[in-house]
Amino acid sequence: MAGDKMARRHSYFPDFNDWFNREFPGLPGWRPGFAAHSIPVEMTSGEGQYVLKAELPGMDPDKDISVTAEDDLITVSAEHSESTEDKEHSEFRYGSFRRTVRLPGAIPVNDVDASYADGVLTIRIPMPEERTPTERKIPVKRADTKTEA
Repeated sequence: MAGDKMARRHSYFPDFNDWFNREFPGLPGWRPGFAAHSIPVEMTSGEGQYVLKAELPGMDPDKDISVTAEDDLITVSAEHSESTEDKEHSEFRYGSFRRTVRLPGAIPVNDVDASYADGVLTIRIPMPEERTPTERKIPVKRADTKTEA
């Protein structure tokens, strides 16, 4: 398992998550009310760890960002509240943000490290220890037909 590369997903059909975390084609700016904004992420691996970077500008890591790890999933959630000042124009995104990434193996949850700097959340996840194969060939003996009843 160690050293497994994250496979890039190339599909003709987008994930359910992709449909509801982006604007629909032909309907700029329209998003379902229940959908959280998707968080742009970048994933690399090497030197015995996965590194997940997530763009979360303008967030307070103490109040706005949450990271959870369960089984082989790492989830980043964030909430960005809109300021009360009047604006002439704004293209900032406010509301809930969420992104879940599946890794190739179980995450050692006690060893995950997260830090936030310059609008980028960086999560370092150690690769699971390489498992030794537990398969072995079991010899099949011919049963003695006289003693078996």
